[in-house]
Amino acid sequence: MTFLLVCFVSFLVLGMPIAFVIGIAGFAYFSTTSYLTFETATQMIVSQSQSFAFLAVPFFIFAGNLMNVSGITSRLLSLARVLTRRMYGGTAQISVVMSTLMGGVSGSATADAAMETRILGPEMMRIGYKKGYICAVNCITALITATIPPSLGLIIFGFVGEVSIGRLFAAGLIPGILMMAFLMTTTSLTSRYYRFDPPKTDTPPLTLKELGANLKESIWALFFPVILIVGIRFGVFTPSESGAFAVIYAMIIGKFVYKELTWSNFREALITTLKDTGAIMLIIAMSGPFSYAITWVKLPVALSNLILGITENPQAIVLIMIGFLFITGMFVDSNVNFLLLTPIFLPIVKNAGIDPVHFGVLMATVVTLGVMTPPIGSALYTVCGIIKCPPEEYTWFALPFLAAVLLELALLVFLPDVVLFVPNLIFGPPIG
Repeated sequence: MTFLLVCFVSFLVLGMPIAFVIGIAGFAYFSTTSYLTFETATQMIVSQSQSFAFLAVPFFIFAGNLMNVSGITSRLLSLARVLTRRMYGGTAQISVVMSTLMGGVSGSATADAAMETRILGPEMMRIGYKKGYICAVNCITALITATIPPSLGLIIFGFVGEVSIGRLFAAGLIPGILMMAFLMTTTSLTSRYYRFDPPKTDTPPLTLKELGANLKESIWALFFPVILIVGIRFGVFTPSESGAFAVIYAMIIGKFVYKELTWSNFREALITTLKDTGAIMLIIAMSGPFSYAITWVKLPVALSNLILGITENPQAIVLIMIGFLFITGMFVDSNVNFLLLTPIFLPIVKNAGIDPVHFGVLMATVVTLGVMTPPIGSALYTVCGIIKCPPEEYTWFALPFLAAVLLELALLVFLPDVVLFVPNLIFGPPIG
């Protein structure tokens, strides 16, 4: 076990791409034992990528890219502007509302953060926001997409841990809305402190007619996560098939409702999807030997005994695991964390009497938060690169938002019914 972890950490420190870090570390461990052969490792790579369930991943990525080029994003942006125009820090508040609305479209926090920074960043700089604040608010508010369906993190957690995708999707709704409230409050307080973007006194109040007109334009995007949950609940399609439905839905809305989907932007969405899917599926495939090695050395059992040796209180156990996930998320890709740590933590969660759906939502949030924190957060460097902001400046302005997220997570740890209310209402209490 020591050799496996030393290889993993060493390759990670050397800056090797994460897919090859886990793949080569797994193969290196296989070379040290006579019980496991390279043929077995190769079979693990193949079998890891042959899951029918993982079809949902490229489908949802494609659907999100189609919606981004078919006019849905621009209409959600218009709705967000209308809802926030009389708030303190109104332009920054657009980012929070937009992330909540976009959660049901993109499913990817990094993609959402990059899109909002490109759209809102230039305007925010023009009216006086600091670059670090712009990056912080656009990056961390994208965390809302980690729970609002169709979250890719929840999909991977559900497939790896054999947890109901439908229940996970439903469980993410209230935490996503609650996070919106926490981050909007934080945005308001920090905007007032820095005196960013005070509301204009001559801004007209929002009327029901204006709100209705904007809702009418964006209703197809707002209905999307609801249709997914209802479709899975009543057996219209499986979680994997729901991804295919999402693609068809996006094509129909883009072509026949908004009439903005052309062959040119269809091709653009397809190319982006191929790149994104290739990167994710390479990580998934290369995690096969590493995951097998982790199970072989009985790391889940050792970690379970360690945690249960500290405490048997369910909330304390969850807090310990969240702390561990927060630290690993700073150094390891979020998809890798889902693939490698779900099989380790889920048995501990079940033995402690914690609902796997409850833990899945918490894990999706804290693991995705890792892409927004130094030293190697992918979303962090993406947004900082867009508007040429030093990561150090981003980190300083991000601290209040990180505190708000961690406070919300702590609240959800001690109030599991907040997470489980909607899935229990739609699907009924879990059996057993």
